[in-house]
Amino acid sequence: MVRVKKSKATFAITAVASANTSREPETERRLYVGNIPRTITNEELAKIFREHGSVEKAEVMYDKYSGRSRRFAFVTMTTVNDANAAIQKLNETEIGGRKVKVNVTEKPLRSIDLSQLQDDESKFIDSPYKVYVGNLAKTVTTDILSKFFSDKGKKVLSAKVSRVPGTSKSSGFGFVSFSLEEDVEDAISTFNNAILEGQKIRVNRA
Repeated sequence: MVRVKKSKATFAITAVASANTSREPETERRLYVGNIPRTITNEELAKIFREHGSVEKAEVMYDKYSGRSRRFAFVTMTTVNDANAAIQKLNETEIGGRKVKVNVTEKPLRSIDLSQLQDDESKFIDSPYKVYVGNLAKTVTTDILSKFFSDKGKKVLSAKVSRVPGTSKSSGFGFVSFSLEEDVEDAISTFNNAILEGQKIRVNRA
């Protein structure tokens, strides 16, 4: 059965492979899969993991603003043994020409930290005049991103750095919104391939 699930932060299509009859904690069976190909589907990802154990569900995460894959997913195995086997066999291997990271999902943030991240998300002012900023260093925060664009004389409406759901870990991309179309064009011409926190960023229309 395939069902579509939408949330505030992401769009995810969930492919359910089997009912969850395990009593083992899901946090110990749920795997983070990073650096996946942008075109891979839930079904394709589940098929790869089934070669190493029973898959309960696979979720490729999508950004709700751009609609593009965020290049990471969560795969929940039926047992902890299956999860460990998948990590051992698939971590640092190539899927679709990309070396993927596979590990148990991080422990949830303390409630105060998670609340702060949710507050940052809710403060973002969306606009049709918006750019996608990719290849961000892990050290780049929402404030750093906003200041970087503002310091060049751009009139930034809002900015945000996307985070891996439930953690403080940066997803490596963000968005900057503006009030005018001309600001979008200026931002792309000024900041695409610019260096921020030691990394060359990509800036294009969101």
